[in-house]
Amino acid sequence: MWRVYIAIWVTYGVFLSFADQLDRVADGRFDGPRWLLTFTSLVPSAVLLALAWPLTGLLERRGYRVYAIIGIHCATAFGFALVSQVPFWVMFSSGKPVSWYVWPLLYHVMTYLLGVGVFHLVRASQAAHRQALAMKEAQNLVIASELSALRNKLNPHFLFNTLHSIIALTQRNPAAAETALFQFSDMLRYVLDTERGGSDRVTLDAELDFVRDYLELEQLRLGERLHVEWDLDEDAGDHALPALSLQPLVENSIKHAFNPHTRPGILQIRTRRDAATGALSMTVRDTGPGADPAAIASAPGLGLRTIERRLQLDYGSRAAIRVQSAPGAGFSVSVTIPAAREETTA
Repeated sequence: MWRVYIAIWVTYGVFLSFADQLDRVADGRFDGPRWLLTFTSLVPSAVLLALAWPLTGLLERRGYRVYAIIGIHCATAFGFALVSQVPFWVMFSSGKPVSWYVWPLLYHVMTYLLGVGVFHLVRASQAAHRQALAMKEAQNLVIASELSALRNKLNPHFLFNTLHSIIALTQRNPAAAETALFQFSDMLRYVLDTERGGSDRVTLDAELDFVRDYLELEQLRLGERLHVEWDLDEDAGDHALPALSLQPLVENSIKHAFNPHTRPGILQIRTRRDAATGALSMTVRDTGPGADPAAIASAPGLGLRTIERRLQLDYGSRAAIRVQSAPGAGFSVSVTIPAAREETTA
């Protein structure tokens, strides 16, 4: 602000000094000392007006009403004009008409009022900026709290369902259940590591490893009923995404396409990174019984709805989740995650 302030006064001083020389320049003359005197005569006014900046700050901090601020500035404006003009009146006042005194006085009053008006605008802009930052920070805290709440919903949901699968396996195959418990310990470590790190961001490779562990555990329970087909983009493994973004999609298929039925089925997992935008798409498709779209929209399930809300909070409209299904036609859900996380509003 002060660089702009100085630049304005220097520009104004140069302009006024040359304007004072127009008649002489027209006659082919240029009075250097007079030009310098005109320019330097503005320095006291510039310095005095700069003192109005802390005055505007004092008035702002004390919370004066608008009428009081206007009254204080009107009184100060005349004081500023007198202090700026008295030296010139003392040096050059002999034989001058009254207008020679009045017009410069009014000119300095208007200069002061214009200056303090700009100062108040600058302070108002700074206050609005601070308020906007505070609101944004508060909104970010709300979003972070909601994201944490959503993550805390997903984690117990996953843990409960997985333990339920192990319990069911214990009744039929104790040896496989023991293997499943070791598998589950690795999966639990993944969940706890994302919690401890303070950030739920993981790479796609890490999420895929977690999904493989989960599917190996489910394979122990489902046996030949579960056939998994992988179609992975090897170049997309370093893409960052929220932890537990893919696993709930797989768990949803296990729950609806395999658990209620004894016939074999196919689970397809596909990942692709768009070469143009860098966005990652993940698709989980099964050959289960499918569902009516209206029933999907009204379903009380936690997984898909939670993922959709997490994506909305994290990426806004730049992320998407799409579900395709029909009775007897299987179930497919695709998630698109942008190349980089940006600050968005919910």
